[in-house]
Amino acid sequence: MDGGVKTAMAIDTSSAAANDIVFDHVSKRFGSLAAVDDVSFVIRRGSFHSFLGPSGCGKTTSLRLIAGFEQPSDGRIEIAGRSMVGIPAYRRPVNMVFQQYALFPHMDVAGNVGYGLRQLRPRPSIAEIDRRVAEALELVRLPHLAKRRIWELSGGQQQRVALARALINRPTVLLLDEPLAALDRKLRREMQMELQNLQREVGITFVLVTHDQEEALSMSDTIGIMREGRIVQFGSPQELYDAPVNRYVADFVGESNFVEGVVVSSDDRAAVLQTPKGVTLTAPFSALGPRPGKGETGTAAIRPEVIELWRSGDAAPAGVPMIETGTIRNRIYLGDHTEFGVETPRLGMLLVRLPKASSAAMSLQPGDAVVLGWNPDRALILSEK
Repeated sequence: MDGGVKTAMAIDTSSAAANDIVFDHVSKRFGSLAAVDDVSFVIRRGSFHSFLGPSGCGKTTSLRLIAGFEQPSDGRIEIAGRSMVGIPAYRRPVNMVFQQYALFPHMDVAGNVGYGLRQLRPRPSIAEIDRRVAEALELVRLPHLAKRRIWELSGGQQQRVALARALINRPTVLLLDEPLAALDRKLRREMQMELQNLQREVGITFVLVTHDQEEALSMSDTIGIMREGRIVQFGSPQELYDAPVNRYVADFVGESNFVEGVVVSSDDRAAVLQTPKGVTLTAPFSALGPRPGKGETGTAAIRPEVIELWRSGDAAPAGVPMIETGTIRNRIYLGDHTEFGVETPRLGMLLVRLPKASSAAMSLQPGDAVVLGWNPDRALILSEK
C-alpha cells in the first residue's frame, strides 16, 4: 500500500473474537492479472461493511473469495476465527444474495425460502422447516405472500424473498452482490433502509458490493474503497467523506470541486496552493493520507455544499473570505436543494449546492452574475497519489 493510506493492514489477533472476516495479505491472480493485490483488512462482528469502487477494481473478486467461489493465490482468509483456505463454498458459514436474486420460478415463495433447509443432512422435520420459513418471512415482512409465485412479485418483494432464503440457514456472514441494482431509485432507497433495519435486527455481519456511493454511505458501518485490486482507504463513511486520503477517494465518495496547483508553503496543519492562473488557496491537509510538500503538485478539494453563493452587488455573508466572481450556467432543482454550475474566470466551472432554505436557491437563474466564496478551513489539500 502507499505510505500514509489508512487501511486495516495490521491484523490485531488479540481481538480476533470480535472480527468475523480477516484478510491477511490476500492476493488473487488470474494469469498475469492481479484482481486482488496484497489486501489486508478486518470486518468487525455484527457490522455492515461495503466494498465500493468502479468496475474491475476487485470488489466482486473479494466477495467471491469470502464466499469460497474463488481461492486466494496468496494470503490468509478467516471467517469467525477459522481459516477458510481450501474450504469450499458449501462448507463456509456464509450465504449470498445475488444481483439477479436467482429465485426458482417453479417454486412458490415458501418453497424458495425453505430450499436451503431441505438440503441439510440430516434434514429438519417438515414442521421445523415450516416454522423457520414462517419466521424468515415474518423477518422480511412477507408472511402473507408465502404461496405467491415468483413471477407474481414486484422487484422489491423478490429481493426480500432472496434475503429470507439467505438468512434462514443463519449464516455468520451474509454477502450481498449489488442486490439493489435492478430496482428503481425510489424502491432502492426504501430497500436500503430495510436492509439497515434487517441487519440490526438479526445482528449478523453483512458485506455489500456496490458501485453506488450513496448506497454504501447510507448503509455501512465501514467501507473499503478499491482501485486496481487494492484497498485505497478503509474507514467509516464519515471518515471517508471528511478525511479522504487522496483525490481518488474524494472524487469517488460524494462530489467535490478540484483545483490543482503547486504548494508554495505549508506547515503541520495546512498548505498554500497557487494555481496556474495565480489564484492562491489556503486550506488544511486531510487528516489522513500523504501530504504534498513545497514545490509539489497538490489539489484543493471543495465540497459543493460548503460554497456560499450570492448575486453580484449584494453584500457578502459574514465570515466568507474566499471570493470569486462567476456566471451561472446551469441550475438544477432537486427538491430539498438546488445545484448550480458556476463558470469562473480563474477556477473554471464550480458546482455549488444550496439548501432549499437559502433565498439564493430560488432567486438565481442561468445567466446571472454571481459572487461565491467559502471558508478555507472547509476545503482540503490532497495528494494526487
